[in-house]
Amino acid sequence: MSNNQGTIPVLDLSTARLEDGSFNPVFIDQLRDAAHRVGFFQITGYGAGEHQVAELFDAIKRFFDLPLEERLKLDNRNSPHFRGYTRMGTERTQGRADAREQLDYSPEGEPVVDYPADQPYWLLKGPNQWPDAVQPDLRERAMAWADLMSKVGQELLSGIGVGLGLPEDYFDEPFQGDPHWMGKLVHYVGGVVEEAGDQGVGIHADYGFVTLLLQDQVGGLEVLPPGATEWLPVEPIEGALVVNLGEMLEVATEGYVTATVHRVQAPPPGVDRYSVPFFWSPRLDAVIDPVPLSPELRAESRGLTDDPNNPMLASFGANMLKGRLRAHPDVTEKYYPEMLAK
Repeated sequence: MSNNQGTIPVLDLSTARLEDGSFNPVFIDQLRDAAHRVGFFQITGYGAGEHQVAELFDAIKRFFDLPLEERLKLDNRNSPHFRGYTRMGTERTQGRADAREQLDYSPEGEPVVDYPADQPYWLLKGPNQWPDAVQPDLRERAMAWADLMSKVGQELLSGIGVGLGLPEDYFDEPFQGDPHWMGKLVHYVGGVVEEAGDQGVGIHADYGFVTLLLQDQVGGLEVLPPGATEWLPVEPIEGALVVNLGEMLEVATEGYVTATVHRVQAPPPGVDRYSVPFFWSPRLDAVIDPVPLSPELRAESRGLTDDPNNPMLASFGANMLKGRLRAHPDVTEKYYPEMLAK
């Protein structure tokens, strides 16, 4: 593997703009390089409150320390919208159990009861499940984090647009109105899920636009940049965000930006790992067209990843629904058995 793929770049988001409010060309060059060459980078200086990260991790740890019967009151098998608590080892990647439990949440909303038959992704809208009766601060801290991550995701997407030679508001429209972001509060435990072995999360690419991950100091996240033959560890930097780019951006840039595959190794037996992935995503009805690239950038595009088992879809809602149906077969079987057959 060439040396230029041996490290995950670290960018300081507080340097993204100059005093006049325009983007800093030095930052934009770093961002474009990271997005094209690795598809993964870390950012600092993104505007978290002084104690926000520590308080969020504290709230997450307290949630997963609740008795199992309390967590199961939020069981995602009670939610046709794929929201709530996923038991240890029941989310699947590449058909194999992951050694983690988690709470999934998205924007609060009412279920959509009337939608066109060819737009089943509207079933993803609905209410979250929170442990308000026993731990009211979890909702508050998780939603405040989602607000901050939405701002960070929007700023990074603006910067990526500028780096591609586009206006900074180029990607704004699909996110206007009701962006369907998704947050997860995740707890990995080593040595508990026998079927998972060392798989914390199996090899996959993300299906949205921008993923922003807060990870604790345990480590285990590994990435395989384009053209690389060895997995790279993403070493934890306290309070930093790990950023990676999803399939919607790969589709939009015809492979100039790559949805880099990654995995998480389960921690050693008896060790807990906590992380907070946030997926900055557009409206469910957004359809993403190819962006106009300059001849120079187009010449460096890799084309789309060709995986017949995972076709990339230009419709965001269809892409997200595909991902949820696969990850949670028990929820799919309960509510959408006809989709499981497909």
